[in-house]
Order: sequence, then structure tokens, then C-alpha cells
Amino acid sequence: MLKRLTQNGRTLALIGVLVPLLALFAYVGLRSGPLAPVPVTVATVESRALAPALFGIGTAEARYVYKIGPTFAGRIQRVEVQVGERVQAGQLLGEMDPVDLDERIHAQFAALKRAEAAVLAAEAQSQEASARKAHAESQARRYERLLKAQSASEEAVEAKRQERQVAAANFLAARANLEAARQELARTRAEHEASLRQRANLQFIAPVDGLVVARHADPGTTVIAGQAVVEVIDPASLWINVRFDQQRAAGLQAGLPARIVLRSQAGQPLAGRVLRVEPLADAVTEEILAKVVFDALPASLPPLGELAEVTVALAALPAQPVVPNASVQRVAGRLGVWVVEDDTLRFAPVTTGATDLDGRVQILEGLTPGERVVVYSQRALDARSRIAPVERLPGVAS
Repeated sequence: MLKRLTQNGRTLALIGVLVPLLALFAYVGLRSGPLAPVPVTVATVESRALAPALFGIGTAEARYVYKIGPTFAGRIQRVEVQVGERVQAGQLLGEMDPVDLDERIHAQFAALKRAEAAVLAAEAQSQEASARKAHAESQARRYERLLKAQSASEEAVEAKRQERQVAAANFLAARANLEAARQELARTRAEHEASLRQRANLQFIAPVDGLVVARHADPGTTVIAGQAVVEVIDPASLWINVRFDQQRAAGLQAGLPARIVLRSQAGQPLAGRVLRVEPLADAVTEEILAKVVFDALPASLPPLGELAEVTVALAALPAQPVVPNASVQRVAGRLGVWVVEDDTLRFAPVTTGATDLDGRVQILEGLTPGERVVVYSQRALDARSRIAPVERLPGVAS
């Protein structure tokens, strides 16, 4: 009997220890264990007009880049400008070594003067031959009249006729010599002008008021025809070549306002606008290309190739239900949100529309204003999950 009482006491003592432990385990499990409510942040569905915007990364480029160099191979004699200098239209930037071109131009100039003198001499000879021809014709006609009056012999008339033929032949020869002299003058003049143009092409002349952005060769360097020695840009033609995601580019068009943030001037946005949308997209990256220009050029021009962040404001959309973009999830292949209904969860499939850069997305179907949806959760949810709404979750930006 005593032994049985001792065993019962031990059992009761063991139960007295286990029951609190089980209660504590259940409390901990329900409060902070796997069965505990999942902390979540909740947002209310709002009806509001969304102002979508596009964000893209681009590079600073110049619409007009002038690559100035020789039209034939040779050696550079001098380069007058350095990178970063401003130049004026018509300014001499450098020059190629003319070698013997100047001497050839002087020789051609002398040949040109000689050809001009030859033309003058041929013209004088032509005039003399014309006068001799006219005199011979008048003498031949006079002797023919004398022959009719029987005042001159046949032999004298025939002699005058031969003189007329000789004068006519001399006149034709003089005219031919004059034409040859003129052709020679034209050839010599053309060669001289070609040499002058060739000499002018030895000089590197700035085509516009611009900025020197590159100098590819120094004096003494041998370059080939078409090789750029100096590059000049028109600063007024500076723009940003931007890439935008094709899926979000609906509504992108010329004339839309833009905000440009250069990497070298972070925190100082510059106003701009879309100049044009390129008709050729990038099929590999699935991006649309656009050119964005500055409303006013920055005081300090960015170097070509500098990265820039561009935000383009699109036209405002009509009011629709709007939720934070983070609340939209894909569960079992369906896109939707977790709707909070009296501390229970319901997964509502939705059809989304446009988004803005503040992290909001339009809901075209599936939600009504006033409903509450889960934005962030500490772990994955399902329809049986117990939730505990909180203001914010640790490690998640509000």
C-alpha cells in the first residue's frame, strides 16, 4: 500500500512538471514558433490617377562629330590646338607637310602666265590673218571687175585669186592656233587650281564653332588619307542616347519632358526633353533607344561617353485602384495579391496595368478601393497562415 502511494506521488509530481512545460512549449510555439502569426505589413487599396514615368540609363554623345584629317597620305607638319580648346569656324587647326607642292604651284603659275601670253599672241596672229584675208578678197574682187572691163589680164586675176586662197588658209591656221592656245591655257589653269585646292587640303580647318575632343596624331607623324588627326564637336548638339525597357515604353514619344542626372553631377538634375524615339530597337536587350536633349546646356559640359540617368514623365492615367508593387506576387502560376479579411487571407488574382517610379501599380481587375492587401511578409504565406499586421518589418525599407 505504501509502495503504491509512493508511485502515485511520483506520477503526480511528473505530471506537475510536464504540464507547465507543455503549456510553455505551446505558448512559445504559438507566439514565436512555426505556428506563430506571420508578421506582415498591410496597405489599403486606393483609387488614384497614376503618373507613370520611364527610367533609363544613357550616355552623353554629340550629334555632330567632325573628324578632320588629310585627303592623302603624308606627314603632319604642325597641330595648333590641344584637347579641350574652343575653336572658331574657319580657324586653322594644323597642317600637313607640303613637301614640293609649293614649288610645283609656282611652276604651274609661271606656265599659266606663259599660256596666257600665248593666247594673246595667237589672237594677234588671228587678227592679222583675218585682215590679210579681207585684203586678198577685196583685191580678187577688184581684179575680177577689171577683167570684165578688159583692163587686167587673166594671169593677174588668177594670181589674186591664189592670194585670196592663201590668205583664207592662213586665217584658218591662225584660228586653229588660237583655239589650241586657249585649250592649253584652260588645261594649265585647271592644273594650277587643282594644285591650289590640294594645297588648301593640307590645312586642317575647323568647320564650325566647337570643342576639340580628341587629338590623334602629333607633328612628324605619317598618316593616311581619311585618318582623323583632330576631332571637333558642336557643343550645342550634345544629347543623351538612352535605352528604355520595351515593356514599359508605351506612350514614349518626342516632346515629353525629361530629367537628366549626370554621374559627375549626382543630385543636380537637369531639365530636358525627348528629341526623338529611334525607329530601330535593340532586339538583343529588348530596349527602345531615344535621344534626349538638354533644355539648357550645363555650365560644365560632360565628357562624351559619361553615363546619365534619365527619367521621362509620361502622360497621367485615369484613376484606378492602386497598390504597392511589392504586394503583387505569383502563386501557383497566377499573378495576384493576398487580401486581408478579418485576420484571414484570401489570394485574389489581379490584372495589372501601368506602374510609376514610386513603386505603385495599377490594378485593372481583381480589387476594389478600400480592401487591405499584404505588402511584405516575414515568410511565404498561404490561405491558412495566421498573420499579425505590424508597422514595418526589420530589414525592409518602408
